[in-house]
Amino acid sequence: MFFVANLDDIKKGKVTDVYFERTLEILKKKNIDKWVRAEFIVKRLPDNIPWAIFAGTEEVSQVVDGLKVKIRSMQEGTVIKPYQPVLEIEGMYTDFGVMETAILGLICQSSGVATKAARCKKAAGNKPVISFGARRVHPVIAPMVERSAFIGGCDGVSVVYDAETIGEEPTGTMPHALILIIGDTVDALNAFDEVIDAKIKRVALIDTFNDEKVEALRVSDALKEKLYAVRLDTPSTRRGDFLKILEEVRWELNIRGHGHVKIFVSGGIDEKKILQLNQYADSYGVGTTITNAKVIDFAMDIIEIEGKPVAKRGKMSGAKRVLRCLSCYKDKVVPLDQHIDSRCDCGGEYVDLLNPWYENGKFFDKGRTPQDIRKYVLEQLKALEI
Repeated sequence: MFFVANLDDIKKGKVTDVYFERTLEILKKKNIDKWVRAEFIVKRLPDNIPWAIFAGTEEVSQVVDGLKVKIRSMQEGTVIKPYQPVLEIEGMYTDFGVMETAILGLICQSSGVATKAARCKKAAGNKPVISFGARRVHPVIAPMVERSAFIGGCDGVSVVYDAETIGEEPTGTMPHALILIIGDTVDALNAFDEVIDAKIKRVALIDTFNDEKVEALRVSDALKEKLYAVRLDTPSTRRGDFLKILEEVRWELNIRGHGHVKIFVSGGIDEKKILQLNQYADSYGVGTTITNAKVIDFAMDIIEIEGKPVAKRGKMSGAKRVLRCLSCYKDKVVPLDQHIDSRCDCGGEYVDLLNPWYENGKFFDKGRTPQDIRKYVLEQLKALEI
């Protein structure tokens, strides 16, 4: 038995904080129900980063399907900033109130993973970033995590099942286990080369037994032009000056005619380390920093009741538009019924980010592929600073 809820449990409102269940009980017994509009919004991003990636709507669609509500939402993959509503739901409160916990859980974690992946990809530029961190989470949610990592910008994921769910080939090299069991790095590489399909790139892990520089030369001499890259997963306790190690490996490979061999790094990598290592690293395997990324701390807040603006202290009442200039990325949040000049000061055009998404069983924007969402994210990243 896995300690996980299924979709049926969630849609029945079982995965909810108990005070929502009690609220529903009170309202029904008192014969009170009101039309409510509520928004999902984040006030502050983790570590005070300036932007995040909105994710999780594909799973939210499964939860809200069948509810008698109307929803406006940003597209999955949209760059968001604090105090911008990303999703808005309206209907009779008793029809959706108990879903608050589940919807928040879906978008908070997915958005956190996608955001960290996007930051790592932004730091790496054109260099590949591979999601290696599925072993750090419960296997049941690994597909969600690696899908979020992929749409956030990762170039590949390592788990076979997760890759299948997004329509990609899994990406990986070789584990220390193979080298330890065979007993030698070159022997393990030769075995890999003999057995594994030639379409798989040959990447040698070079930190198991000996100095990385020595092993880099051994595997390069062994496979010659067939060797695509060497991978350093050196433990932090042995790294010392990791950048200097990479420099030495690059130098020795180059002067011995192995300039074609790329350098992959993994182990404790985040966007800050990527920026430090970009001088010599050609690709990154990022695990825990993406998989266990801090969540985006969304909250659901009521902003209208029976058509009248109302909100708790510290929140802005009333329905809103979120506008973005696609030329300069300047944003505005204005009341929903306020019409503004669509022309930005820079000469670009403002567009609405929060648009009709669902109404009484019909979705207006659903079913984009992970590849399409990832492309959307990468296009936005061009205009952002890390």
